[in-house]
Amino acid sequence: MCKRIYISGASGAGVTTLGAAVAQRLQLPHFDVDDFYWYPTDPPFELSRPPAERVDLLTRQLEGGQWVLCGSLDGWGDKLISCADLVVFVDTPAALRLERLKTRESRLFGERILPGGDMHVKHMAFLSWAESYEDGTCKGRSRARHERWLKQLSLPWLRVRGEGPAQGVIEQVMAAVAD
Repeated sequence: MCKRIYISGASGAGVTTLGAAVAQRLQLPHFDVDDFYWYPTDPPFELSRPPAERVDLLTRQLEGGQWVLCGSLDGWGDKLISCADLVVFVDTPAALRLERLKTRESRLFGERILPGGDMHVKHMAFLSWAESYEDGTCKGRSRARHERWLKQLSLPWLRVRGEGPAQGVIEQVMAAVAD
């Protein structure tokens, strides 16, 4: 049975939500890459940690244990991915991802992301970046990059659709974990 699970996908795909549900179901610790990628700042997501520091922090958390790790280790966390027993890729249509991101950002930051708010410009840039995932026009994650990565992955992996009923997606992962 898989007890070290790495879940990734585009921003807004449902990676963290799925990871939390799977971790709860398996009674495993759940870790979100963003908690290690970014220094805590206000406004958030302003200053990223150096890759070596991120890897060190995550390695200490994951070492020797069982876990569910969610987020993007794209381009800097291959050492951590190689520790997984299963990789899950959450594939969600762009329109739904963007709707989720807008809802989440509004819930978390309220008026700060509205025109005139201290986070508005960053929020708009973030949405533009998230939308560019499909065509790869911005730096970072893209569908093409993820597809290339999945093809070369030597670990067992599973693609799930992020727009379906949550319980069905969780059951798909649980079936793969049991194999």
